[in-house]
Amino acid sequence: IFDVAVVGGGAGGCGVARDCAMRGLRPVLLEKEDFGAGATGGSSGMIHGGLRYLLNDVKTTRKSCLDSGYIQKICPNLLWRIPLLMPLTGTGLGAAFFASLVETYLEAYERFAVPLKNGRPHARLNAEEARRIEPGLAPRVTRALTFDEWGIDANRLCLLNALSAREHGATVRNHAQVVALRRSDGVSRLDVRDTLTGTHESFAARVVVNATGPWLPRMAGALGVQVRIRPGKGVHLVLERRIANVGVVATAVDGRQIFILPHDNYSLIGTTDDDYYGDPDDIPVTEDEVEYLLEGIESMLPGIRRHRLSATWAAVRPTMYEWGKTEDALSRDHEVIDHATRDRVEGILSVVGGKLAAYRLMAEEATDAVLKKLGRPPVACRTHVEPLPGGDLATPDAILDAGRELLDRPTLLRLWARYGSRAGQVLDRIRQEPAQGRVVCACEPVLEAEVHHGVEQELARTPGDVRRRTRMGTGACQGLDCGDETVAILRARLKWDRDTARAMAAGVRDERWKRRRPVLLDGASLAQEELARGAGRGR
Repeated sequence: IFDVAVVGGGAGGCGVARDCAMRGLRPVLLEKEDFGAGATGGSSGMIHGGLRYLLNDVKTTRKSCLDSGYIQKICPNLLWRIPLLMPLTGTGLGAAFFASLVETYLEAYERFAVPLKNGRPHARLNAEEARRIEPGLAPRVTRALTFDEWGIDANRLCLLNALSAREHGATVRNHAQVVALRRSDGVSRLDVRDTLTGTHESFAARVVVNATGPWLPRMAGALGVQVRIRPGKGVHLVLERRIANVGVVATAVDGRQIFILPHDNYSLIGTTDDDYYGDPDDIPVTEDEVEYLLEGIESMLPGIRRHRLSATWAAVRPTMYEWGKTEDALSRDHEVIDHATRDRVEGILSVVGGKLAAYRLMAEEATDAVLKKLGRPPVACRTHVEPLPGGDLATPDAILDAGRELLDRPTLLRLWARYGSRAGQVLDRIRQEPAQGRVVCACEPVLEAEVHHGVEQELARTPGDVRRRTRMGTGACQGLDCGDETVAILRARLKWDRDTARAMAAGVRDERWKRRRPVLLDGASLAQEELARGAGRGR
């Protein structure tokens, strides 16, 4: 019997499993698809301090800044600093007064951001200085303010928490869907179906933590309790390359702040925030949402439509339920619910709300609650000081030295950014089999050795798993050039039969179509995409 079953493999669930295991509990982590495949992977990929929450939710801003500082220490290789410009318009005393107000707001933010999350103080720029940094700014921009945030590979953050949980004794399953649960004699018994093979496995646990994010209400119902959230749909647009090394903040037609960010090899535009009552497993992106984001960014970067959109992604925020507020005004705080207190149902906890930047703190509070439910004495949390797997290497120097005879410097830097000190395992594989040093995804680049490493060391079982671990197929081609190559490598490693391999290859094409269809805004692009899909299906 496990001490705790954590259902949900987003940042929160993986964080809870890691913390429980590190504090001496015996957890099992169950995720119905893959780690980070839901709300976490569909986020903006920022460990930010919550600048826009400062007016109405100071507590969340402080928590986010504090946890951002901790996350930088436990996985320094996964993060990168994102400088941002906040362009301002207008002339005269009114515009100058407004700029001073915004600057005062940034100064208040820096009381948290600078000491807690290693932020840099803002700067005020005149029009000439702002255009020296971003020449594409609209002519009406008369000044700008700067601030910075931190970007992160959110998928790998989830994965590394899951791997750390496993290394501390947890049982970890992806593609493991809870299909039935019953509770008797103080123990919950979960029937879990492997969504790839159809086989079933049973687990028993004294406490169940519902950390399923947008699926919270659905899972709560299966557990015999009720949880309400305000699901918020967030859509992002992906440009096929970086168009700048700084981000730009803009205002959408309804007054909401949106942004364009440099993110790995591409640029990211986000995000919408609308109440969503649909299926979190099937989130459509509409042409209206694409236009809403483009129009807002165009107000500050008039040339944005000259750049090619390669994809979209969408996810649902599991925001805490509140009535009467607009989506933008909802709190990004979190809550751990003990259903014994609220619903008189023993052994069930739910983790509600939260944001990526405070996932670790949320997991710490949930683990405190688990210990209390089990009647265990308090144990100090160490997730803020013990590095995640590979996070013990703060600079890439050792990897650059170890791999200089095998690979070029840019490839080595990207290996360190993904794996930290464990990039050495990938290099060892290439030394043993030099052919695995070849690039199989030119857009990123990704090496064949990384695909094998993902299967052997990182629980990858599908092409989507490989994409989340390596960024395979997330560049300009969106998997058109490397999708079949990935399937071929996985087929050999996992001993797939022909029908399974064909189904996996079709899944890659269908997922690519889902990401790309909303941004194929002209007939020629649609026709080209249909030809590519048809050619693939004929194989």
